[in-house]
Amino acid sequence: MSIPELRSLLEIARRAAHRAGVAILEVYNAVDAPDVRRKADDSPVTRADERAEAIIVEILSAAAPGIPVVAEETAEREGLPGAPPPRFWLVDPLDGTKEFLRRNGEFTVNIALVEGDRPVLGVVHVPVLAETFAAAGAGTATRQRGDAASQPIAARPIPSRGAVVVHSRSHENNEKLSAYLATLKQPVTRVSGSAIKFGLIAAGEADLYPRFGPTMEWDTAAGQAVLEAAGGSVTMPDGTPFRYGKPGFLNTGFVARGR
Repeated sequence: MSIPELRSLLEIARRAAHRAGVAILEVYNAVDAPDVRRKADDSPVTRADERAEAIIVEILSAAAPGIPVVAEETAEREGLPGAPPPRFWLVDPLDGTKEFLRRNGEFTVNIALVEGDRPVLGVVHVPVLAETFAAAGAGTATRQRGDAASQPIAARPIPSRGAVVVHSRSHENNEKLSAYLATLKQPVTRVSGSAIKFGLIAAGEADLYPRFGPTMEWDTAAGQAVLEAAGGSVTMPDGTPFRYGKPGFLNTGFVARGR
C-alpha cells in the first residue's frame, strides 16, 4: 500500500476513533449507570462498547469497503474469520472496559490496519483526555491533545538503570512480572490501563511494557503500530517477532520496548 493511501486511511481511522470517543463519553458522563452484561469469557461489555463499535465499523466500511473489519463485539456475536484476510482492520471500540466501569479514565479506542501479519497503521484515542496517538509507518508517530495540532513523538533509549516499566492495572501475572522486574536494575513501576501504555512508551515517557497473560490482537495492534513508528518494538518475551492473524486472533505474552 502506498504512503498516500496509508495517510488517507489513517485520517479515516482517526475520525472514526474520535466519533466513537464522543459516543463513549456520552455513556460515561450519563447520570444512569451503563448497562453491563458478561461475555462468554466473563469479561464485561457495555452499551458504550457497542455504540462505539457500530460507529467505527460504519465509517471504516463506507470509506474502505474492500477492507474487512475484525471488531471485538462483532466477533463475540458472529465469530471470527476462519482465516485472516490479507489486509484487515482490527478494532477494539473500548479497550479497558473495566477501567471505564471504575471511572478512572484509563480506557481507549483502538483501530489498526493489518497487512500480512503486521500492523501498518494505528490510532489509540483516549476519550477522557481528548488525546490521540497515531501513526502509519516509520517516523510518523504523533500525539494530538484536544484540538491542537498533532506533534511528533519518539521512543527514548531504554536506560541501563531506572527504566520505567508500565504494567496493567486489571490484568497481570504478578509472579512473572516480579521475575521480569528482577532482571532490571532499579526499575520504576507505573500502573496504567488499556493501550495507553503503548502511547507512553512511544512518547518517551516510559520504557517497557511486559505482558505475560493472554490478550486479543485488537488489544495490541494499534498500540504496536504507533510504538514501532516511534522507534520502539513489540516482541514475544523471547525476542521473536510478534505477529498477527494467529489462530483465534489470540496473543500470548509480549514485551513492548522503547529504543
